[in-house]
Amino acid sequence: MNKINKVLIANRGEIALRILRACKELSIKTVAVYSTADKDLKHVRLADEAVCIGPHPSADSYLNIPALISAAEVTHADAIHPGYGFLSESADFAQRVEESGFIFIGPRAENIRVMGDKVAAIEAMQSSGVPCVPGSDGGLGTDDKQNIATANKIGFPIIIKASGGGGGRGMQVVEKESDLLAAIELAKTEGQSFFGNPEVYMEKFLTTPRHVEIQILADEHGNVVHLGERDCSMQRRHQKVVEEAPAPGVTPELRHKIGSVCTDACKAINYRGAGTFEFLFENNAFYFIEMNTRVQVEHPVTEMITGVDIVREQILIADGQKLSLTQEAVKIKGFSIECRINAEDPNNFMPSPGKITQFHAAGGLGVRVDSHVYNGYSVPPHYDSMIGKLITFAILDWVRLSKCKMLWTKW
Repeated sequence: MNKINKVLIANRGEIALRILRACKELSIKTVAVYSTADKDLKHVRLADEAVCIGPHPSADSYLNIPALISAAEVTHADAIHPGYGFLSESADFAQRVEESGFIFIGPRAENIRVMGDKVAAIEAMQSSGVPCVPGSDGGLGTDDKQNIATANKIGFPIIIKASGGGGGRGMQVVEKESDLLAAIELAKTEGQSFFGNPEVYMEKFLTTPRHVEIQILADEHGNVVHLGERDCSMQRRHQKVVEEAPAPGVTPELRHKIGSVCTDACKAINYRGAGTFEFLFENNAFYFIEMNTRVQVEHPVTEMITGVDIVREQILIADGQKLSLTQEAVKIKGFSIECRINAEDPNNFMPSPGKITQFHAAGGLGVRVDSHVYNGYSVPPHYDSMIGKLITFAILDWVRLSKCKMLWTKW
């Protein structure tokens, strides 16, 4: 390593433990930060140092930029890894980290800022040759007649999306013209409420698409590789619950074609770090919807079929090193599936915090469990209900599915 000898992990739960593991394998010291509700988290105990950054509300702890910067300063950290969620896609945080003299383990702030604005992201991708869903080609104005004309030109059904949106929020499907104006106003209201940005745009609503994403890695020396695709179509309330790789129906030829488009786009926008191009996939055609400028929850399925440690690569890239692999060295082998494990009430699927009296992780050949829980751990009510991920791998597709089903029913 050159510049990074100590990393502050600006997150909690299973991803914090995942980052800690990658750091340990690279002989990098770690700093855990935690809220008062998370003092018993496993990574807090395993890190070289730990700093309490505030009370349980996220705004006072994991979203508290001054507290995170101060923790990095007092522990003399060299870099900050944001994980996923919280501040991982905050351009302001990335910029503040760099301006404070630390290395941000992620993309440049300008990349995050552009990709965080869905309208700007689509414009950037269109100019880079990435196929996009037919739409308004920009934010909608206040001219009702123009908006109606745009919708009719695209063709119903259409979908209204918040420019700063994500996670399924700020989206309205419109089947007919008479519902359009009300849907636009509702999407604007949700965009302002959830993301502080009332701008919305319009796209053609594809009726039977699958959600397929391409994983990329890019260093600051101009090297970019893609690690194939993941299928994340199985969702609940627009939230992913099961992910698999490779995606069914995506041929090696299609993979090479769309992968090359994504790597070329990364070069065009001078992208650095790990990233994911998310597409709607229908009739063997890809349509860009957004780019996530962070490590994904579902990254393990890609690691299982490629053998590439994505979090490790993130750290090495941030350290200024070249990618440790070329595109020719990336080989897709076998099949992998991931099921998210949530602490929920099975009767209504609402979050169900409480004490875990007994936890026994699944195991065996081709089985991976990413989780931070343990016997006696109390799941707090303040954060996301996901407490782990069950990942299986096999050379044969049906074996992978059988493993997952067997482990899931017995766990």
